[in-house]
Amino acid sequence: MWLSILIPILLVILVVVCLLLLLVVLMQRPRSEGLGAAFGSGMTENIFGAQTSSVLTKATVYLGAIFFGVTLLLTFLTAKQSLERRAGVLESEAKNAKPLPSATPSAVASSSPAAATPQATPTATPQPTISASPSASNAVESPRPTP
Repeated sequence: MWLSILIPILLVILVVVCLLLLLVVLMQRPRSEGLGAAFGSGMTENIFGAQTSSVLTKATVYLGAIFFGVTLLLTFLTAKQSLERRAGVLESEAKNAKPLPSATPSAVASSSPAAATPQATPTATPQPTISASPSASNAVESPRPTP
């Protein structure tokens, strides 16, 4: 019961952490001034001060750790929820299962003995072979009798 409430809450937290991590990574100023320059040259310095790189680096580390922790927790909780559902389904199937009718000796004795014996398969007859010798190019040899 509590898993059905906790899992959606953790999913919302995971989405928020993913968006924050995306923004923090994009706000970092790389050494070559790549995507960090797209937001304005001094925007992050105005917001966080002169130590912008260390603040954004710490935020990236913390958000990354939260991301992995929440993802791992969600993995365990969804696995537990699926095991509980399977156990519930198996219990309901066991309650609803009807016993199979048992075979009585009179039913076994009344079956015909011909149905229980296997059918005989016809034996293969020997086929004539064609000789490939140059003396008799199209001659057909008769099958040799077996002793």
